[in-house]
Amino acid sequence: MTAHFRFDNTYAALPDRFFRRTSPSDVPAPRLMRLNRPLAAELGLDPDWLASPDGVAVLAGKQVPEGAIPIATAYAGHQFGHFVPQLGDGRAILLGEVVGRDGVRRDIQLKGSGRTPFSRQGDGKAALGPVLREFVVSEAMAALGIPTTRALAAVLTGEPVRREALLPGAVLTRVAKSHIRIGTFQFFAAREDRDGIRTLADYVIGRHYPDAQAAEAPYRALLDRVIARQADLVARWLLVGFIHGVMNTDNMSVAGETIDYGPCAFMDAYDPAAVFSSIDQHGRYAYANQPRIALWNLARLSETLLPLLAAEESAAIAVAEEALRAFPPQFEGAFQAGLRRKLGLAAEREGDIELAQDLLGAMAANQADFTLTFRRLSDAAADPAGDLRVRTLFADPAAYDGWAARWRGRLGEEGRDPAAVRDAMRAVNPAFIPRNHRIEAAIQAGLRDDFGPFEELISVLSRPFEDQPDRAAYMEPPLPDERVRQTFCGT
Repeated sequence: MTAHFRFDNTYAALPDRFFRRTSPSDVPAPRLMRLNRPLAAELGLDPDWLASPDGVAVLAGKQVPEGAIPIATAYAGHQFGHFVPQLGDGRAILLGEVVGRDGVRRDIQLKGSGRTPFSRQGDGKAALGPVLREFVVSEAMAALGIPTTRALAAVLTGEPVRREALLPGAVLTRVAKSHIRIGTFQFFAAREDRDGIRTLADYVIGRHYPDAQAAEAPYRALLDRVIARQADLVARWLLVGFIHGVMNTDNMSVAGETIDYGPCAFMDAYDPAAVFSSIDQHGRYAYANQPRIALWNLARLSETLLPLLAAEESAAIAVAEEALRAFPPQFEGAFQAGLRRKLGLAAEREGDIELAQDLLGAMAANQADFTLTFRRLSDAAADPAGDLRVRTLFADPAAYDGWAARWRGRLGEEGRDPAAVRDAMRAVNPAFIPRNHRIEAAIQAGLRDDFGPFEELISVLSRPFEDQPDRAAYMEPPLPDERVRQTFCGT
């Protein structure tokens, strides 16, 4: 078979205890649903070949491409605060790594391609719905400028999988800077495998943080850089109303990408306590809890690195605690800067954050749509007549009026051209997000073998900051009977 993937596999060269060799399951009738042609080109792959029968067979797991070393990676993790010493890739198989045209190394992984040694009681397969959801949301996140794993392809397998009912089976080809998680470090720490921790840390430094190699304390530098990336990532989530849903330590990438789009969701009406995940019964991963949980997860990472941070445990703990203290100011700095941009404020002045928090408070009290409020506020910055369209989003429109006068006064202090302010705000306040009811509609149509709504949704979300007047309906929040109140894990 011709080597259409130029694999350059490094993780599979690590010791055998880091993974288990395995192969994707054969499938009877693979059929391509969607190929991400721009991403394929970025990876140095031939989109036309990927869309051919041979390419689709690879994307479905029916054929293993030349140069691939299929493995399931080992990891552990805290799931809703409870530690599980062995999890691993139970329904995902890493084919290998490619170096794209931009020089970045990325994993090519098949998700839903059958049982692995870590599958436990699962079948290792994926149903159509979760594959469509991850494709939509991961590509929407990329278009929004948020670090994320990507979707290269979605393929129907031609066989059903049993969940609550028989559903069409599918495979997602996922692309990531790596699939190494906090839980990967925990896997070796749970076994008191210090050599494994050191080998993994050295590998992560070499692959993701090469500048840390020259630091006086490379492993402290590694921890610092992971903390900084997570602080920035979670701030970006909050600024677009994203709720991950399962921020377990095995779902946090040390590369700083959003990973695992199971019961995730974007808020419609602003609510700091919003929870959509059907398995998050106590709101551990609610919207406003995400910064606190990120720090908790990073503390678990720091615990695994203690043997590398200092010879004495007490000294290592002090190093870790000092590193973790950087997270709150880093997160607040990123989040507050983002709020200023969303409000059109170019300069940093006292009272700005109070102004932003007062708006959020009024939005929460009046069930104002998070995305539409900021998008319409962008137009109101250029023309006060735009206030009319913002205030209609509030249950009590008067709650907006007093705040708007303060905001407009603050904008006036900067003396900037109103049209320039509007354009700057529109560049950070999206018109389109992957609203839950639109995703659900695309999934239901897909179950009827109609992928038109899925294709249109992908197209709309690829340009989130443009108006797209012919698709304005995709901006709108759900009607009462369209609301999706729960989202579900794909297993």
